[in-house]
Amino acid sequence: MHTALDTLALIGNTPLVRLKGPSEAAGAEIFAKCEFANPGASVKDRAALSIVEDAEARSLIQPGGTIVEGTAGNTGIGLALVANAKGYRTIIVMPETQSREKMDTLRALGAELVLVPAAPYSNPGHFVHTSRRIAEETPNAIWANQFDNIANRRAHITGTAAEIWKQMDGRIDGFTCAAGTGGTLAGVGLGLKEKDESVTIALTDPHGAALYDYYAHGELRSEGSSVAEGIGQGRITANLDGAPIDTQFRVSDEEGMVWVRRLLAEEGLCLGLSSGINVAGAVLLARQLGPGSRVATILCDTGFRYLSTLYNPEWLAAKGLAVDSGATSA
Repeated sequence: MHTALDTLALIGNTPLVRLKGPSEAAGAEIFAKCEFANPGASVKDRAALSIVEDAEARSLIQPGGTIVEGTAGNTGIGLALVANAKGYRTIIVMPETQSREKMDTLRALGAELVLVPAAPYSNPGHFVHTSRRIAEETPNAIWANQFDNIANRRAHITGTAAEIWKQMDGRIDGFTCAAGTGGTLAGVGLGLKEKDESVTIALTDPHGAALYDYYAHGELRSEGSSVAEGIGQGRITANLDGAPIDTQFRVSDEEGMVWVRRLLAEEGLCLGLSSGINVAGAVLLARQLGPGSRVATILCDTGFRYLSTLYNPEWLAAKGLAVDSGATSA
């Protein structure tokens, strides 16, 4: 193991693990990138570092400046850690529907937290628009703009995709994950296609998001709803623009929770619901690609961030996701 020269060098180069249960269920090889191993315990550390270093390279922020962002939580946590390491302040705008752990974490990291009611993107009070206005009104501040700032997906083209390719010795048949900003899906997709055009890139969409219908039928239309945090998108962001999506799956919260529970009970991995949805999608993709195929996905963040929600029986029952014996579609 080499020694990191500074703490920001700890972001990325995460381990890749073969998942036993999903591999058996798919009759294939399912591998997952352990993004909870980043310092901020999520995949969003990569985008956070890339966005800040891009702003520095373009002289958009000066020493002692402020980074403002609207986020479901994980990008804010990544930005707060990067900002602390570089001497910046952070102001994070977040929907008040997100988990208590994310709010407590952001405050503990020293970020100024602004909570707003959950609202559709068309509403000027939406967390993204609110964060942009705060950035415009704050001296020496940048708006990270993770949804439409393509420094986000660049982190995954040069980092995540290259790491997966190397860790799998260039033997990869498919990759899938859900889209929040679209940076991970588009970036890994573009990066892997550069290496091998035949790698199948698939969107795994939660219910309530509109991208499944967009890629399947050319129409942004959503059905149902999901309690998964940080994923699900109703528009084509700049990060998603030109993403090389070959096929698409729609996965319910119930299917995702089956894998969240199984990965914890059988493999000792405590994960969030987006990871469960990604694993469910990877199983579907591997089944489509056939026996023995090799598919990769993303374990987005740690389940310790959702103890009050996903790991709370009362909360699950209130959301209609009451704990069952486990055996559904998986």
